[in-house]
Amino acid sequence: MTASSPSLLHRLKRTGLVTQIVIGLIAGIILAWLAPDLAKSTAFIGKVFVSALKAVAPILVFVLVMASIANHKHGQQTHIRPILFLYLLGTFAASVVAVVASTLFPSNLVLVSHDVAVTAPGGIGEVLQNLMLSVVDNPVSALMNANFIGILAWAIGMGIAIRHAGETTRAVLGDLSNGVTLIVRVVICFAPLGIFGLVASTLATSGFSALLGYLHLLTVLIGCMLFVALVMNPLIVFWKLRRNPYPLVFTCLRESGITAFFTRSSAANIPVNLELSKRLGLHEDTYSVSIPLGATINMAGAAITITVLSLAAVHTLGIVVDVPTAVLLSVVAAVCACGASGVAGGSLLLIPLACSLFGIPGEIAMQVVAVGFIIGVLQDSAETALNSSTDVLFTAAACLGEEEKRERMA
Repeated sequence: MTASSPSLLHRLKRTGLVTQIVIGLIAGIILAWLAPDLAKSTAFIGKVFVSALKAVAPILVFVLVMASIANHKHGQQTHIRPILFLYLLGTFAASVVAVVASTLFPSNLVLVSHDVAVTAPGGIGEVLQNLMLSVVDNPVSALMNANFIGILAWAIGMGIAIRHAGETTRAVLGDLSNGVTLIVRVVICFAPLGIFGLVASTLATSGFSALLGYLHLLTVLIGCMLFVALVMNPLIVFWKLRRNPYPLVFTCLRESGITAFFTRSSAANIPVNLELSKRLGLHEDTYSVSIPLGATINMAGAAITITVLSLAAVHTLGIVVDVPTAVLLSVVAAVCACGASGVAGGSLLLIPLACSLFGIPGEIAMQVVAVGFIIGVLQDSAETALNSSTDVLFTAAACLGEEEKRERMA
């Protein structure tokens, strides 16, 4: 028995992270089924893991982006522009898919008041104002509050400024980036244990009984997200690479989407995506900027949530939606999604803004938000998995596409 223990530990260490996560997932389900009271106590483990990811993500983004820009040499190629285009195209396409699905499979809601303490933006102008205020936020405040738009703005500004500093200063910044990255890798090693705690406690506490009343709505939401993940995104990647996109799609879903599904935070999944981008051999100067940026503006899942829930309210109230209004809703949902917070439930706060297009009063719109929180156990997890995995997918597609284009020209 003693002789076999080291061998077992050695095999566990050699097992891939995704396999370890699946083991943690299965163990969490079994514990929640056999000992729900004990499973509830594992919530602390999950909270510690997610808190560790959220704690390291802001400083990682700030240091990594700043170091990447500061050490960028003139003449090096980056692919940020095509990635931004793919981000915006994917988010708009997702909102169009949601409009079509909501028209073909309309949902009815039981709009009953729920006590959900949220503050929603009052219009597109307010969303844009909030974005601008986030850009000029105090850097210390941005780091403390995980304001990734502000963090990105300061990191880019400092990186550009330090590019003109001495070689020693830029070398120190590079070493600091490597040090923070090492800490992140240590945190990610505990992902299987953290997901075990999250799954066990969530299933033991909530279960799925509360979701049965909203099964149709949940089916439309998750169906749209699966369609975007397995059909729409592969089409976009195929258009960019002109080859079978599914190996890359499944890699991103498996190694990024699974972790994001359980952490339910695009911001918390940034370290995972950065590590995956490195393993894929992508251009570091590119993904060190595009991945944090994607966690802020690449929100296909959020666009689906905003659109489907808003149209569910529209259908429940018997409001007729014509084609121009549906197109406008797609644009608004895409813009709103870009301003959605990268934390759990962030997209729900923008539903009243979309509802305002149809003259739906705030009281009813907030009830729709409450419905979103009820089904959030699965909806928000699937949304985050789509958002976060697409960050890596489009970054990889743009990098590989531009490299192949350059090789053909050569």
